[in-house]
Amino acid sequence: MRTVRRLFYVDIVSSVAFVALAFLSLFFFIDFVDELSDVGERGRSLINAMLHVALQMPGHLYELLPIAVLIGSIFALSRMAQSSEFTILRTGGLGPARALSLLAGLGLLFGVLTFLVGDFVAPFSERETTKLSAQQAGGISFGRSGAWLKSRETTPQGEHNYSVSIGSAGPDGALASVRIFEHDDNGQLLSRTSAATAQVGKDAVWHLRDAQLTRWSAGDATHAPAATTERHATLDWASTLTAEVVAAAVLPVSNMSTVELFRYIGHLSENEQAAQSYQIQFWKRAFYPFACLVMVALALPFAYLHARAGGVSLKVFGGILLGISFVLLNNVAGHVGLLRNWTPWIVAAAPSALYLLLSLAAFSWLVRYR
Repeated sequence: MRTVRRLFYVDIVSSVAFVALAFLSLFFFIDFVDELSDVGERGRSLINAMLHVALQMPGHLYELLPIAVLIGSIFALSRMAQSSEFTILRTGGLGPARALSLLAGLGLLFGVLTFLVGDFVAPFSERETTKLSAQQAGGISFGRSGAWLKSRETTPQGEHNYSVSIGSAGPDGALASVRIFEHDDNGQLLSRTSAATAQVGKDAVWHLRDAQLTRWSAGDATHAPAATTERHATLDWASTLTAEVVAAAVLPVSNMSTVELFRYIGHLSENEQAAQSYQIQFWKRAFYPFACLVMVALALPFAYLHARAGGVSLKVFGGILLGISFVLLNNVAGHVGLLRNWTPWIVAAAPSALYLLLSLAAFSWLVRYR
């Protein structure tokens, strides 16, 4: 059994590695050609373009791993079937259940690799890519409306809500064009703070520079609300908005790991903000490594097809179509689930569950009738 496991694992792992390398080379070429149009602008050199493209490769690897597992597994198993190796193994006692368990173990290993790349390597490289782009562009702009955050705090005067607007972010993490609006639990505007720049400390204290603080006093029947304005060279604002929450709000979702996504979803829920899009992304991240297990199960029926049922190239082409359809269904399910307000974990799990049932049905039919 150890010899059979080694035969399976060596052939499939080498094929998957070859397919992944081929896909990454193709994506590197396409991204590099796209980056060449920006060489010479804003001080970007050819080396910077190559570095920018290289930092995107872990993200591509994370997205491509299930497809590479599917195509590589189909190629290895089809080649074994064509050379009658798989037939000899079946004659020697390799039953369907044992073959499925062998591939399931390999699929779990690929799933662990996918998790490590998606939760550690890819987010780190995406953050470095964002920093590199910010350095070359002089910062990250969030458009005319800016990026908005909300927080809620309980004070002796009652519950206060804060709405924070950020105009842009610098390469060093400094925030620019910051505006902070404070409301009471009735929605009454209490204060407005604007600052040219701000830096979020590790203790969630915002260090504001060149700040202007405007407070409105409550009016009554005889006095109109009065406003007082103060100017401060530096001003500290204690908040519940940590640097991690700010980074999650202003940076792409690809920069966050599964744990960071979970924490940010908790922040949005606490402040009664819509979190469904992030919940779908979280569950997709959580279920995505298991897609490798689905892919090896989907590849196993190709080993039971007779060589006359099509050459290796035809089966690999079928695997490419299956992989593309899985990615397409996975992306479409996320958008449809967001529009229809479906349960996030069901939306994320549905494509993998559907293809797993398809692979098991095809496998059962081939074992029974072929």
